[in-house]
Amino acid sequence: MERRSTSVWNASDWGKLMRISQEIKRKIIQIAAFGYSNTYLQNFAGGLLYKGRWKQFCNPGMNCYSCPAARLSCPIGAMQAVGGAMNFNISFYVTGFVLAVGVVFGRAVCGYICPFGLIQELLYKIPSPKRKLWKGFTYVKYVLLVFFVLLFPVMITNELGMGAPAYCEYICPVGTLEGGLPLLATHPELRKVVGALFSVKAVILVLTLIGCVVICRFFCKVMCPLGAIYGILNKISIYHMEVDKEKCISCGKCRGVCPMDVDPVNAPDSAECIRCGKCTVSCPENVLALRFHAGYGKKSQ
Repeated sequence: MERRSTSVWNASDWGKLMRISQEIKRKIIQIAAFGYSNTYLQNFAGGLLYKGRWKQFCNPGMNCYSCPAARLSCPIGAMQAVGGAMNFNISFYVTGFVLAVGVVFGRAVCGYICPFGLIQELLYKIPSPKRKLWKGFTYVKYVLLVFFVLLFPVMITNELGMGAPAYCEYICPVGTLEGGLPLLATHPELRKVVGALFSVKAVILVLTLIGCVVICRFFCKVMCPLGAIYGILNKISIYHMEVDKEKCISCGKCRGVCPMDVDPVNAPDSAECIRCGKCTVSCPENVLALRFHAGYGKKSQ
C-alpha cells in the first residue's frame, strides 16, 4: 500500500515539476532579455538617455527608445520615424529585421524576450478579479498597425514633408510608462509644457495597466502592433507548434492553461499564440511540441 502511494505521488507530481521547470526557464530568459534591453538604470536618476552605438539597433520586443535605461531602439518607433521622413524613405534594415525575426521565431518573441511582455505578466499577478477578453478585440492591434504605424506617418505630413510617428505620439502606453513618466519626473521644464495630448496618453496608460491586471497580456492581445506583425508570421515561422491529433484525448487542459486563450490543438498557428509552452507541459499525452523545423509545412497531423 505504501509503495503504491509513493508511485502515485511520483506520477502526479512529475507533471507539476515539468510545468514549474518550463516556467522557470522562460522567466529566466525573460528577465535576462529585460536586463539586456535596459542596462542603463543609472540614467533614471538624471533623466538621461543612452545614445551610444547600440541605439542604432532594434530591440525585437516592445521597449521604448526614450526609456532612460534602454540600450536598443524600439522597432515600431523606428519604422514610423523612417517611414515618416522626407521622401518617405523606407528602412530596409528595420523592416528586414522585424520580418527576419518573425519568420524564425514568430510570436515566441512576445513570450520570451519582449520586455513589456514580462511587465504585463507581473501586473497580472496582482490579486484582482480576472476576466477573459472578447476575441473581437484582438483585431484592434491590426487596425493600429495599418493606420497608426504604416499609413498615418506617410499620409499626414507637415510643410517639410515629414510625418509624425503616430502610434508613439498618440497611443503607445509603453512609451508613456517607460519614457514619458520618467522624463517628466526628472525634467521640470518638460512638466511646464505638458498639454492635453499627454493627458490623453496618461488615460490610455491607466486603462492599459488596469487591463493588464484583469486580463492576461491585455496589451499583447489588443494594442501591440509589433505582436500583430509577429502574429501574421506565426503561420510560417520556423519555430512552431507540432500537434499529433491522433493522440489527443480532448481533455481541454492545453486550452485551459493558455494565457492567450488559444486552442492549440485546433489552432496551433494562431496569431495569438506566444509559444510560451504552457500547453505542451500540461498535456498528459504529449500531443503538443514546440520545435525549430526548416521543413515547415507538415508539422500538424
